[in-house]
Amino acid sequence: MNEAKAITSNQANWDDRADIHVRSEMYDVEGFLTDPTRISGVVRKDLAVLAPHLPEPGVSDLSLLHLQCHIGIDTISWARLGAADVHGLDFSPNSLRHARRIADADGHNITWVESDARHASTLIDRCFDVVVTSTGTIVWLPDLAAWAQSIHDLLEPGGVFMIRDDHPILGAMAFEPWEIKDDYLSGGGARTYEDAGTYTDGPREVEHVTNHEWRHDLSEVVGSLLDAGLTIETLAEFPHMDWPAFAELIPCDQGWTLPEGSPRIPLTFAVVARRSRS
Repeated sequence: MNEAKAITSNQANWDDRADIHVRSEMYDVEGFLTDPTRISGVVRKDLAVLAPHLPEPGVSDLSLLHLQCHIGIDTISWARLGAADVHGLDFSPNSLRHARRIADADGHNITWVESDARHASTLIDRCFDVVVTSTGTIVWLPDLAAWAQSIHDLLEPGGVFMIRDDHPILGAMAFEPWEIKDDYLSGGGARTYEDAGTYTDGPREVEHVTNHEWRHDLSEVVGSLLDAGLTIETLAEFPHMDWPAFAELIPCDQGWTLPEGSPRIPLTFAVVARRSRS
């Protein structure tokens, strides 16, 4: 399958997922709307990574773009933290339909953009103080060169970018430790599989079951951002993640982690990069 068809197939899969996720206990849309002080767990962890690279008030009054925003809970969380002129971008029109409804119910005027993250700068005619993407995002992009260049072009001079995502070693283990089953290194082409499930609770109702993912090792992530002209300020690896990706994980304050005595491997990573002021 060529790249364009693979992206279209993934889009149909995520359109299906959006209907399931918006009803799930994991996203708890009703509870989120009922409590206007709630910030998603994903954004709390993202902010912990990002905060040392921001002015003292954090994202307050800073313009912010959230790439691959899905149904918008995290995007709205950034708006609740005080970010200004917030934009959310995703390639799934059904995800954005739900995001728009949830934001309207929450009273936040967020701009939603339907696009592949690699081409965001061709559709958004402005720059941002902060660009973020997080948790299960870049495996859905065939390459990172255009993605990184788009991020650079969307940042104000001195603006900061943050990615926090599942560690690529988990993909090499097919999320089934402890045996390497697939590529860790980038460049091996698409990984195509069928799966009627999704990562939230609730019934498995995905109709479009074909998924196409691409492996991106840490050197590609960092290298693409450097090649785009950004300066790396932080590279970190963490022993916890946002979802129970495999049976061995147990709950912890940061989400999910391996039990004591397990091999100490990274489950997520984070990179913070900045555009030069000149």
